[in-house]
Amino acid sequence: MKKISLLLLAVCTVSYASAQKQDYPIQPVAFTNVKLTDHFWTSRIETNRKVTIPASFARCESTGRVKNFQMAAERKGKFCTTYPFDDTDIYKTIEGASYSLALHPDKKLDHYVDSMITIVGKAQEGDGYLYTARTIDPLHVGDWLGTERWVKEQENSHELYCAGHMYEGAVAHYMATGKRNFLDIAIRNADLLVRVFGPGKRHVAPGHEIVEMGLVRLYRVTGKTEYLNLAKFFIDERGHKEYNKKSKNVFENGVYWQDDKPVINQDEAEGHAVRAMYLYSGMADVAALTGDKQYLAAIDKIWDNMVGKKMYVQGSIGAVGDGERFGANYELPNATAYNETCAAIGNVFWNQRMFLLHGDSKYIDVLEKTLYNGLISGVGLDGKSFFYTNAMQIRDGFNHPDIERERAGWFTCSCCPTNVARLMPSIPGYIYAQNGKDVFINLFISGTGDMKVDNKDLKITQQNNYPWDGGLAFTINPASAVDMNLKIRIPGWAQNQAVPSDLYIYQQNMSQKVIVKLNGKAIDYKMEHGYAVISKKWKKGDKVEINLPMDVQRVIANTNLPDDAGKVALQRGPVMYCAEWKDNDGKASNIIVPQNAVFTTNYQPELLNGVMVLKADVKAVAVTADGQNVSTQNKTLTAIPYYGWANRGKGEMTVWFPQQVKYVELLAN
Repeated sequence: MKKISLLLLAVCTVSYASAQKQDYPIQPVAFTNVKLTDHFWTSRIETNRKVTIPASFARCESTGRVKNFQMAAERKGKFCTTYPFDDTDIYKTIEGASYSLALHPDKKLDHYVDSMITIVGKAQEGDGYLYTARTIDPLHVGDWLGTERWVKEQENSHELYCAGHMYEGAVAHYMATGKRNFLDIAIRNADLLVRVFGPGKRHVAPGHEIVEMGLVRLYRVTGKTEYLNLAKFFIDERGHKEYNKKSKNVFENGVYWQDDKPVINQDEAEGHAVRAMYLYSGMADVAALTGDKQYLAAIDKIWDNMVGKKMYVQGSIGAVGDGERFGANYELPNATAYNETCAAIGNVFWNQRMFLLHGDSKYIDVLEKTLYNGLISGVGLDGKSFFYTNAMQIRDGFNHPDIERERAGWFTCSCCPTNVARLMPSIPGYIYAQNGKDVFINLFISGTGDMKVDNKDLKITQQNNYPWDGGLAFTINPASAVDMNLKIRIPGWAQNQAVPSDLYIYQQNMSQKVIVKLNGKAIDYKMEHGYAVISKKWKKGDKVEINLPMDVQRVIANTNLPDDAGKVALQRGPVMYCAEWKDNDGKASNIIVPQNAVFTTNYQPELLNGVMVLKADVKAVAVTADGQNVSTQNKTLTAIPYYGWANRGKGEMTVWFPQQVKYVELLAN
């Protein structure tokens, strides 16, 4: 297999076909240049390679997704899955497999992927159109599609959404293998879009964004400015359709599609959360490549709104099940929290891009919180069971239809499992970045990263037991002495900041100062945008050590969040915790965590693939067997990392704990 240096997924920011004059000022270090040795992430990435990707391909076959392409190639049959965007599950799985192939050459997988691409290619129409739900039988297309191409694109047809995922998968495959078979399919389709859409041609604001991100990736590989221009055209089309602006219904007023006003006038995270993340990521890409300052101003405001008023304490977004969307400011209910896994993945994409634009650690703080909590909660430790939604609490006797209590192997709409498959192998690409002589260390994962500074090879080796231990060590090995500004992120959570806003804060601040040692001696360092900056001429074997405080923190919510009033959430390092039925006598909804509760920690290697467990003496509400008496009793609370819940069966779970009882609601069921 031809080996090609890779920059993929949210970390793809360099043009391979043409030198671009303008781009993100900060560039990530490609994940193919990063080798991991830690347990936490290598085990997950290996599980993704050995279990998730094969299972995704198998389910694409068994559920008819592959058959749709085969019928489209024959131009006959009946579309046999539920949603017209089911094509994307194959594209996303090919993308994840390509990332895996880049790190682990596998002839069998390589051959299988090629066989899938052949099937996809045969379904493509002569002019480049590729969309099985229409091609199979254009006269009988169902309610989601119009009788002609594109006529329902702004609503539910998802034709451009399918194209965007195809482009993402095709670029990944080309960069991993050097083969053009999938890339050429994507280019033929993109060339069709260029002929159809644009000034003086057809106008549309894509109903489900991602084609914008995909077109940018094709532009980076091909150098065709038409693709970048079309991405910007699609973004600028938003806000021009006639809606009922007076309606409070998000479908009637355009908010659901982020289409109620032009993007440069938007200042609030709104509508379908996954679509929003893809739109804001696309805006960041186009802004970086064109210098569009109005885009930058808009996404800066939108980010502030989301992090300050619309994000759950464990990094999840999209609170409302009706439309899988953002709610109003401070609308963050626990009992009905939706929190789609795809939205968390999109949140990682967007925050990486915001960091590449601005170089501020607050974006990585949000990325890390999402990554370690609200994202990986979406995939079971077995690698083949998933959550579409990610609950904040599960109570016996409360069964909201949107809230999943147990993981499933697949869904009728299975966007989340295949999205996980493509994200997981790219995680090493989020660790390091650089801007000339500025080298950023953003995530703390043991292993090595290779890059060049001043045209000299540089290897950074990390040694740690993160996220369970705050001791970090970095060995710097340049080929020869080099002047460099090493910028190590000091996480907000280690600086008494639960999130980079006042939405959540620590109930009591930590007093420890983060100490940085260089070659064994504590040094004074300057802080810039959340980074400890060490500027010097670095020599081979220079070593930096940092010890981040790992206190158990009580997190309290802004007073505008009524569901969390009088309650605390538990955080240790980047990890949020929950109580689950399995460890707490079958219940989690009856636990009271008094202000004087003292927490102890204990690493349990046999539990949930190895986790740090929190314990404390607390109170629990008890009801007698006859249901006639209520009392409190002493209890030992056991809390596990939030991401690990529902791996041991179905039962109660909660993230927020009352600190005292103010009243008791009596339920007779």
